[in-house]
Parts: sequence; structure tokens; C-alpha cells
Amino acid sequence: MRARFLAAAFSLLPLFACSGGAGGGMLPEAGQRASAQNGALALPGSGKVCTGTIQLGSVQCPVVINLVDGFLDNALALVGVIPGLHPADLRSAYGLPSTGGAGSTIAVVDGGDDPNAESDLAVYRRTFGLPACTTANGCFRKANESGATNGTGLPAASEEWSEEIAIDLDMVSAICPQCHVLLVETNSTNISDFGTAVDTAVRLGATEVSNSYYTAEYAGVLADDVHYDHPGIPITASAGDGGYGVMFPASSQYVTSVGGTSLTRALGTARGWTETVWDGTGSGCSAYVSKPAWQKDGGCTNRTVADVSVDGDPLTGVSGYNTYAPVGERGWAVYGGTSVGAPVVAAIYALAGNGSSIEGAAYVYAHAQSLHPVTTGSNGTCSPSYLCTAGPGYNGPGGLGTPNGTTAF
Repeated sequence: MRARFLAAAFSLLPLFACSGGAGGGMLPEAGQRASAQNGALALPGSGKVCTGTIQLGSVQCPVVINLVDGFLDNALALVGVIPGLHPADLRSAYGLPSTGGAGSTIAVVDGGDDPNAESDLAVYRRTFGLPACTTANGCFRKANESGATNGTGLPAASEEWSEEIAIDLDMVSAICPQCHVLLVETNSTNISDFGTAVDTAVRLGATEVSNSYYTAEYAGVLADDVHYDHPGIPITASAGDGGYGVMFPASSQYVTSVGGTSLTRALGTARGWTETVWDGTGSGCSAYVSKPAWQKDGGCTNRTVADVSVDGDPLTGVSGYNTYAPVGERGWAVYGGTSVGAPVVAAIYALAGNGSSIEGAAYVYAHAQSLHPVTTGSNGTCSPSYLCTAGPGYNGPGGLGTPNGTTAF
């Protein structure tokens, strides 16, 4: 995982630690933290930690504890400056309505339990004037991977995954405040548990499913790919945060894979925002999954990642609120990574209300002209170069582009 922390803003050394362990290979996409920013406010930050080889069967360090960063984020929040991009910023950048999605249920699939998920979500939504989404009013549900929703049988609580859970719930809420939210939590980090959880989410009535996790591709992806095959249910997956390279389930033929950009304000332009490829986003050519009929790029005979992209750079990141995170990361923080993109795009599908016609990312490819193209930036070195370098038309790290309203979804 990648994260950035404050260094030069104050003459203090940032304190951080990574925690991880064996478990099965699925990696939470959260833990992408950056300096606080809100509008014109942007404190300097740099540094990348927890970068390493991602392999099935081993869990990479997913979380950064940055005491300086956490202190500043919460100090700013105390004086009314919530760090990061707010829901209104994201709606502005991507031309999205503030209403819509009623009747939709967006599921987010994550590992481990966040005991504070519902209460933290309430703070996020209340802070930004979004309608309450609670168990009591029927908007929020939490289930284990088998589908139990009565609060029993939940997996062990996880500080690390709580950050992923928080940002997933916050981003769904930011984009589709009228949508219902279903949190499905897995028992372990084994890929089989995540596949089971996706199937359970659909069985429990999800109309869209967001998957902010990844593992390196492996020989068994085709057998596990069946869990993401739910025609008429848009399913999104994060492209990864390790730079150029293909991750699963982003390489599934049944999902819309979402890469990451650096999103910044562009005053004086018609859109008011500009984007370039975030160098941490994943992309590339699958080693195992055949190219879907709807994907036409000529430099990869198999499935190419990504399909679309959304802000992912932690230095241009989004607001998130979490109180079960490791000490030093609790409260308000700025998050990035392709974690942001999977729930954002799932929520845009919900706003579009067009799920019955969705099969993989076919609809997006048929309406690519309705996206903002991403034509600059790179996430590595590769051949052919479009798999890791942005340019006109389709490219690996930026996909077809970023949302421009709901038409492409």
C-alpha cells in the first residue's frame, strides 16, 4: 500500500508503523493518507510506505500511523476546516446530481468488522448535511459473509480494515445520499471469503456492489471469477495501488475496474477541475482473463485494466471519518487510493438507475464519449506504452476516462 505523510510542514518527525500478517492475500485499498487540504488549503506532504510485492497468501502492510498528520487533520476539523475533498467537491468535479438513487442498495464488501461503522457514518453524513442512514430508519445494514444481519456472527474487529470500511461508506454516501447501504464483512482475508461475500450481497438485495480490495493475479482467478458474475448488477473493483501491474478482481471480466487520478482545481476552465494519472494506480494486461467482447484495445490480447478512473492520489484526496482506526489515525483524515474509486463509481451506477442493462463494463465502453478523458501521466514503464501511460483514447491507468455526469453509466 502507499501513503504520504507530512514532513516539512513542521519540524517534527512523523511517527509511523505498519501492521500486517498472514491471512490469505486480499488487501484493503484504504490507508492512503495525505496532508490536509480543502479548497485552496494544501499542506505539503511526501513519502511512500508499505510498498512491496503483492502475493496471494500474504497480507501486505495496509495501514500507516502518522501522528503528525492525524493531529493536524483533527485540529483543522476542530476549527471547522474538514480536510480533503467534500461531497460537493466530488459532485462538482464529476458533474453529478445531488439527488437520485432512491430505491438502490449499494453493497460494500470488506474484511473484518468495524464496530463503529454506523456511528462514524452518521458523523460524516451529518457534517456534510446528508440525510441520516441508520439501522433504525432502514437505510443501513451490516451483515457477515453468510448473510446474518442481526449483529451476531460478525467477524473479528479490525482496526486496519476499519479505515477501508469507513472510506467506502463515506464515498457511497457522498455520491448517492438517497441510496441504502449494505456493509458485508468477511471472516478472513482469503479470496474465497470475499467471493462468498459478493454473492451474499446480491442475495441480500444489493443493486450495486463495490469491492475495494485486491490481490495479485493467480492461476485460479477464472474459478473465482464466477462470484462476480451477476448480470444486471453493476460490480466495481479497485485497480490497485502498487503502480503498473494487474490485480484481481479488477481483472475480472464481470466488473468495472476503477483506476486512480490526481484531481485538482483548474480555475478559469469550463469544468473547473483537471486530472492526470496518479502514479500509484494499477493497470496492465491480465495473464489469465480473456478479453471481453466489449473491450477493443489492440495491445493486449486479454482483459485490460482499468476501465474508468476517479480521484485516487492521497495528495488530492477525500475527507473520511473513522474512530476505530489505529491510534494516531482516528477522526478526520484525507484518504486516497483506488479505494475511493470503487464506491464512487458504484454509487454513480446507482444514480444512473440503469443496472438491468449492465454486463461488466460494456455499457461504459459503448458510451465512452460521455467521460472526461485522462491524457497525461504514467504509473510505470511498460510495452506497449499505453498500458501504463495516458494519452488520447483508451489507456490502462486512466481507462476510458473519468465520470462526466451519469450518462456513461
